Amino acid sequence: MLASPETERCGTVEVAELVVTDDVLVKAFARGPTAALDHDHADSTNVLHVLEGTVTVVHGEERERVDASGVGHHERGVAHGARNVTVVFTASRCPLPS
Repeated sequence: MLASPETERCGTVEVAELVVTDDVLVKAFARGPTAALDHDHADSTNVLHVLEGTVTVVHGEERERVDASGVGHHERGVAHGARNVTVVFTASRCPLPS
């Protein structure tokens, strides 16, 4: 379990907000087998940093394997997500939508 009073469970995904300011949001995710959450951020760039494990990052129709210490980058408005067996990563959104 991620240590944070903001932790919530989303099926096989645990989420914790690490940094929240008026223009930056950094979340930590611990994802188990078959976890998936496809989405987009119309007004924010999204960057994920893989801390542990390997994740398949989805950018629109493209897929890219990212190992621990790697980074995935999603431009504003691009549908994206992640597929994995188990992985721990952070994701940052900047700027935050109004």
